[in-house]
Amino acid sequence: MNDSLTIKVRKIIAGHFGINPNRLPDESRFRDDLRADWLDRLELMIAIEDQIVGIEIDDIVVDHIDTVGDLMRVVESRYKKKPLPAGPGADNGSAQVS
Repeated sequence: MNDSLTIKVRKIIAGHFGINPNRLPDESRFRDDLRADWLDRLELMIAIEDQIVGIEIDDIVVDHIDTVGDLMRVVESRYKKKPLPAGPGADNGSAQVS
């Protein structure tokens, strides 16, 4: 995963749960170790979507995220699939036919 993305995601998680990002191993379980219920996890996913442009995490996927490492892999896979912005003059598929 992109190092700056990893750092940003860890900071969001740590800030959400009020802990030091350096004390947040990938093996940390949201329910058992961080005492996060379903609503805590959902709020965390919303925070990540708000703070990382282009990331969207489906509710069904949220149910399968058990550890910090799981979340990191989901964010990485969503981030890699993000389309690149078109440059000036690029054809974005919206050409008009006269």
